[in-house]
Amino acid sequence: MIGQETFADALLDGAKEVFETMMFMTVEPCDEAGHVIGGSALLGSITFTGDIEGCLTVCCSYDCAKTIAVNMLGAEDEELSEDEVVDAVGEVANMLLGSLKSRIAETAGEIQVSIPSVVSGTELVNSLGEGAAEISQVVNIDEETARFTLLYRDAKV
Repeated sequence: MIGQETFADALLDGAKEVFETMMFMTVEPCDEAGHVIGGSALLGSITFTGDIEGCLTVCCSYDCAKTIAVNMLGAEDEELSEDEVVDAVGEVANMLLGSLKSRIAETAGEIQVSIPSVVSGTELVNSLGEGAAEISQVVNIDEETARFTLLYRDAKV
């Protein structure tokens, strides 16, 4: 099993790369580890199976998601539909898992990835059940706050 520190470093490094190259935004760790994403939020989730199984989630306020979509699509704020904002969060989850997968490929083995899904609500969280390890990283994306969470377990158990 890959150590949590390895996953945490790979997740943060991958997020920095994805946001800087695809959305021209800066990602930095946030000092508020227990920070709750308040108000209306979106949770993008993508699952994976293989030698390890689990899911990666991206949770952010709707305003943060809209800023991400604007930067990702090169659009004006008022031009975006709600569906485009939701799709952008799903695509961020997909890109983050792809980046993580490439960083841990040698030690994690083959991983198959699902299609991302996005839900909206307040105080959104995700669970993988018993025996799952969790890495949660609260980050500042430019002026906004988001939470990346990786839930995983050894599929052989």
